[in-house]
Amino acid sequence: MLRVGLTGGLGSGKSTVAQMFAAHGVHVLSADEEGRRLMQPGEAVYRKIVEHFGREVVRDDGTLNRALLADLAFRQGRLDELNRIVHPAVIAAQEAWADELFAHDPDAIAMIESALIFEAGVSGSVPGWRDRFDRIVLVTAPDELKIRRFLERVSAGREMTVEQLQSSERDARARLAAQIPDSEKIALSDYVIDNSGSLAETRRQVEEVFTYLCHTVTR
Repeated sequence: MLRVGLTGGLGSGKSTVAQMFAAHGVHVLSADEEGRRLMQPGEAVYRKIVEHFGREVVRDDGTLNRALLADLAFRQGRLDELNRIVHPAVIAAQEAWADELFAHDPDAIAMIESALIFEAGVSGSVPGWRDRFDRIVLVTAPDELKIRRFLERVSAGREMTVEQLQSSERDARARLAAQIPDSEKIALSDYVIDNSGSLAETRRQVEEVFTYLCHTVTR
């Protein structure tokens, strides 16, 4: 069995890389998707967020106003408060998923795709964070490329005004500023995938890392 953390900053393309690993048979779980599930009405995380941040973060339909939460977290400096509520529950869900996977397939590679693996450790919201993973794979790209990808994603299929694009760019830069720079993450990672080139080059790197991971799987 092998527990792998796949991480990368906003716009790095880690989700694309995760899909490439999945195509090779790696079992991938998205921390973002788990977080969204746990933040739905009826979940304990939802209740704790509302208790901590107030009813103003709840929409008329009862769901959380994720845009407002993002503004509170990234622009108003309350990211650690949000992480201390969400991260422990997400980590518990990830561990349960991996344990079930290994019970059925001891030779499996379980990969957690998460933007905030390193940040969770620094903030203290996830004690012993490094011990959760046998290997860490970091996806990198220049910050300006990350921002451009983010803007392309948020504007895909919709018309946006100049003001909306500028606001989205400010949001992207605020999120990047809240994340540890790639230059610091590289030294803490086992493998680094440079995703600033073509998809073919990224795929070549993924295949290389996948080979290394297969050689390190242990029962």
